[in-house]
Amino acid sequence: QLQLVESGGGLVQSGGSLRLSCLASGDTLKYYTIRWFRQAPGKEREGVACITNVNDGTYYENSVKGRFTISRDNAKNTVYLQMNSLKPEDTAVYYCAAAKLVSVYCPFEYDYWGQGTQVTVSS
Repeated sequence: QLQLVESGGGLVQSGGSLRLSCLASGDTLKYYTIRWFRQAPGKEREGVACITNVNDGTYYENSVKGRFTISRDNAKNTVYLQMNSLKPEDTAVYYCAAAKLVSVYCPFEYDYWGQGTQVTVSS
């Protein structure tokens, strides 16, 4: 069974950068579509970036386009989320999730979730 562990969160000033990692064990991550979600206090969870298991297509939520980059390192069985030009409104717990559905698009449903990592951006 796939297990996901996020890391790389922390406290950063506005305009700074962080790189989140989603390390997988139990299966080969390249066969999964991976999506990064975030949830801020009092807000609904939202998907921010996705990399598909078909040709590694990438998709981004509008508010992070041009600032965040999702990528895979198959040798390390890890997906990354590089976050640049961070803003206070990016503050949230970030989760990675995996879906085994083969699709060129990001699925709505995900089979496996990590425990989350906190990102806090100070103004």
